[in-house]
Amino acid sequence: MASYAWVLGVRPGYEAEYKQRHDDLWPEMDATLRRSGISNYHIFRHGLTLFGYFETDDLQATIDYLKTDPINAKWSESMAPIMQIDIDSRTGFPFLLPKQWSLD
Repeated sequence: MASYAWVLGVRPGYEAEYKQRHDDLWPEMDATLRRSGISNYHIFRHGLTLFGYFETDDLQATIDYLKTDPINAKWSESMAPIMQIDIDSRTGFPFLLPKQWSLD
């Protein structure tokens, strides 16, 4: 299974709003990620920087699923104003960094 990571920033002054939105939306989003083929998903926060790690057998199938998923759209719309996101024009998602390590 391939491992990937991403890095995003919370806009300065929006830390509390990020936490509230994340806590409110996370149960639905967690279920969506599992249905998309993602496993071993973790988010780590250090100050205003978020680091994400996940595994998937088929990255393109995962991206295709998330592009059409209404819960993912709701998450993206809610988080966009408070996040600093560098979008990959090829996928429409934040840049993903292939990783050669695992948390296992």
